[in-house]
Amino acid sequence: MVFFEHHGVEEKESFQHFTLVNSNFPLHFHRAYELIIVSEGELLVTIDQKEYSLTKNDVAFIFNNQMHEFKSIDHSKSTIVIFSPELIGHFFMNYKGYIPGNNVFQLKHLPDLNALHSIYSQKSFLYDICSTLVDHTEFIPVEHSTKTKVLHKILLFVDKNYIYECSLKVVAQELQYDYAYLSKLFIQMTNMSFTEYLNYYRISQACYLLKNSQQSIYEITINCGYTNLRSFNRNFKKITNHSPKRYRELP
Repeated sequence: MVFFEHHGVEEKESFQHFTLVNSNFPLHFHRAYELIIVSEGELLVTIDQKEYSLTKNDVAFIFNNQMHEFKSIDHSKSTIVIFSPELIGHFFMNYKGYIPGNNVFQLKHLPDLNALHSIYSQKSFLYDICSTLVDHTEFIPVEHSTKTKVLHKILLFVDKNYIYECSLKVVAQELQYDYAYLSKLFIQMTNMSFTEYLNYYRISQACYLLKNSQQSIYEITINCGYTNLRSFNRNFKKITNHSPKRYRELP
């Protein structure tokens, strides 16, 4: 299952970082660049179906729209840095349409990200990372008619329209692509059908609303794109192994 996240589509330049301990994160992609910096243990990172094992001082530099996921091996502590391409505009323009042949390299010292208070110190740090990456690997052209861009459009459409009728036929009409082509591409890139993904997406939204709102189960049903409770309950139980009522009661 693949998630499109909104990192990097903000109007303002953004730079954010946070620490994760023994964490896993499913397959996803976004417009922003991302650094995964390991300070303890081992982290298995997959980028565009290529696996890397990261240990202390290793960094994964993930380009915009590269699909990636990670999972902790026994124990790990890592820092995630997510930042707008515009923060390193010169690098972004020079390497637009390319991806690293090898996304992972090692730092001599772990950075103190909390000391990067100004946009200038952030840019200095990021350009230093860019320099290390350029010295470390070659860059490979992305296909001009990249399938990732089409998948991006589909997932973004779901993100904006899951409340309404959101069949692949509607998506194909809206994006002006052949239905059969989109169906085949979606399965090829996500290992699931569009309908499966849509149900997972809607149920994930329902899970959030059940835990973080006072909406009734019927209201959540409608607000997550289902037209009747029976269909909602069936899909919810299939995906979470709980009824909506039971899920809301779980600690």
